[in-house]
Amino acid sequence: MNQFFPSVSKIKYEGPDSRNSLAFKYYNPREKVLGKTMAEHLRFAVCYWHTFKGTGSDPFGPGTMIRSYNSSADPMQNAEDTMHAAFELFSKLGVEFWCFHDRDISPEADNLAETNKRLDQIVKLAKKLQKDNGIKLLWGTTNAFSHRRFMAGAGTNPSPAVFAYAASQIKKAMEVTKELGGAGYVFWGGREGYETLLNTDMDRELDHLALLLQMAVDYKKKINFRGQFYIEPKPKEPTKHQYDFDTGNCIAFLQKYGLQDHFKMNIEANHATLAGHSFQHELELAAINNMLGSVDANRGDLFLGWDTDQFPTDIYETTLAMYTIFKAGGFTTGGLNFDAKLRRQSIDPEDLFTAHIGAMDAFARGLKNAARMIKEGKFTKAIKGRYAGWDTDFGKKIEKRKLGFEQLEKYTLANGEPALQSGRQELLENTLNDYI
Repeated sequence: MNQFFPSVSKIKYEGPDSRNSLAFKYYNPREKVLGKTMAEHLRFAVCYWHTFKGTGSDPFGPGTMIRSYNSSADPMQNAEDTMHAAFELFSKLGVEFWCFHDRDISPEADNLAETNKRLDQIVKLAKKLQKDNGIKLLWGTTNAFSHRRFMAGAGTNPSPAVFAYAASQIKKAMEVTKELGGAGYVFWGGREGYETLLNTDMDRELDHLALLLQMAVDYKKKINFRGQFYIEPKPKEPTKHQYDFDTGNCIAFLQKYGLQDHFKMNIEANHATLAGHSFQHELELAAINNMLGSVDANRGDLFLGWDTDQFPTDIYETTLAMYTIFKAGGFTTGGLNFDAKLRRQSIDPEDLFTAHIGAMDAFARGLKNAARMIKEGKFTKAIKGRYAGWDTDFGKKIEKRKLGFEQLEKYTLANGEPALQSGRQELLENTLNDYI
């Protein structure tokens, strides 16, 4: 088989002093951190869509990237070539996982039956390449947002025929994810939202979205798919307001419809900032609700109000993210999927490698920083001290609802003005700098 990246060899760890752009400086997959290897902690995955189907297009112009594996006039030849190119990149990077949408790996045909046949053909190839290269599927999903049939949503579409089409597509995507041994399956409602309430029955649309998810839960049990279901929050773009706005919104939705035991969150950094939150905030909120499942690792540009999906290089972000993930017990079925794309001017095939290398190194540094933070416990101690009053007999009685308004008023009248304590934010931020 011809190589699609002949100029790139297997990426190796060379250490912080290396000046080789095609080598890891911090990510050493076999290095032990708090009892597990870096590879076990980080569970890196490469996404199929941006990495292999992205061409550098933007709202103002077509693609700028020409790839040899996308050059055939035959769409199925392109699909097979791209799959071979993907596994070449996975293997040379040394990642253990990958992620895909159904329409990334196989193009649509004139009808659903023929489309499914095409998908089966490519899945057969993917299964062989997984076995040959020792690479696993982190999660699969379906693209129920790009085709014009989904212009008004999939599960929330005003047409029951479109709802049925989306359900059929999800059914097949779940089947092939199971076939490939996927550890999870993601639901991202790319157009599950609205542009104007003048033509939207929000109550009915939310009911229908929940119905679609309930059907998926039922079918998961029927086919004995043991992977984890994920919801991926996103606030806006392409719709003005999406129903999966942020982690808190998704948790409330799942609780309302009794679905909270079947789903966890797939948190994306860029989606967090679009919602007006920090990446760590979204991770923390998911974690304290036992819903932190997986991560789409990228970053946005705060000067732009849209989803730029840049590769993560901010060590502060990766450190705080890994700190929260550590505290939550680490990944089980999930991992760090690089849902990121090259910049429009980064047109060389080698750029795909340097982008992933930099991101993997950034998370490796974040991992080691977070491990030190956990081991030394300075932030844990600071938080425990700040809330120490709640560990007294008085504080415990309030938490256990043994005291009511009358008793609390009596306490306040007897004890007067409460003593205040400093939050010491600047000291803690300086302490964080010491780790980084």
